[in-house]
Amino acid sequence: MGAYILRRLLLIIPTMLGIMALSFTIIQFAPGGPIEKIIAELNGQGSSATDRISGGDSDFSQANEGADGGGEGAIKYRGSQGIDPEFIKELEVQFGFDKPPLERFGKMVWDYLRFDFGESFYRDTSVIDLIIEKMPVSVSLGVWILLLSYGISIPLGIKKAVEDGSTFDVWTSAVIVVAYAVPGFLFAIMLIVFFAGGSFFDWFPLKGLVSDNFSELAWYEKIVDYFWHLALPLFSLALAAFATTSLLTKNSFLDEIRKQYVQTARAKGLNERQVLYGHVFRNAMLIIIAGFPGAFITAFFTGALLIETIFSLDGLGLLSFRSIFDRDYPVVFATLYVFSLMGLIISLISDLLYTWIDPRIDFESRDV
Repeated sequence: MGAYILRRLLLIIPTMLGIMALSFTIIQFAPGGPIEKIIAELNGQGSSATDRISGGDSDFSQANEGADGGGEGAIKYRGSQGIDPEFIKELEVQFGFDKPPLERFGKMVWDYLRFDFGESFYRDTSVIDLIIEKMPVSVSLGVWILLLSYGISIPLGIKKAVEDGSTFDVWTSAVIVVAYAVPGFLFAIMLIVFFAGGSFFDWFPLKGLVSDNFSELAWYEKIVDYFWHLALPLFSLALAAFATTSLLTKNSFLDEIRKQYVQTARAKGLNERQVLYGHVFRNAMLIIIAGFPGAFITAFFTGALLIETIFSLDGLGLLSFRSIFDRDYPVVFATLYVFSLMGLIISLISDLLYTWIDPRIDFESRDV
């Protein structure tokens, strides 16, 4: 197993290089970019991206102007006359676009190996600080939604498989199907209308992960406040994950229960609990574990984007979306790097869980 783990860890290196090379190449051919965005905003289509560069001077009319008003390069934006070419060159130097693509890619790879993601184009802070700042929201949503979905759905799926066709199975299946059919963001809006000051009750907060006076609360009050803020977002996210995992667990257990080795185990005198958890559980859980890496990444980053927006939770999903929209390439590449690296590591952990649940699986005898 040690050799297999080492091979998988070494395989992460070319995989990450391929992911970064592909994304870097796509960016080179993608229309628009930070410089084009700034030029468009200077021409009257917005001002947010130019705030950092202009230092609050929206028209750029006297940037770097000397005391006598006639310093070299004083006029950067000349209104109807267009953009000064030298100003565009300064932007290319600032954003690093003055270097050849291969040199820029090589520098990015070297920096990323040291987890040096540079600085955001439009935020006056480093990318790693941005990721650390947004991480608590994504970790909170991801960890708790995984615990809820797996902690409730697996026992429910097992019970549904054991009582297949019963009234309990029929009614829970109906609830699960309805829950799965309702989009999470639509259910989130409904929860806001009913329980967050929309039209009926004002029981839950609608913004942030904790209250403004969180630091002043006692430790037990902090726990209550934390889950008070997470209640509605988690409930909204749990619907799809809950439904999918429950039905997948049920069908997987049903397939195993009908196999010959289960009949043999019963014939040996084992009770249903011993058969279910001593024999069936190992085989039935393999398909659940196979979907764990995807569920992990979805829960942590991609699946919570709309929920983060609706409940004003500023996490990694919302950060990456805004960065793509704003062409903030350092943040885009950094979040992609973090997502991909975590996905590969979780995939390795998933394989190790295979061997823990079913020792008959031997990855050592297989090629990676």
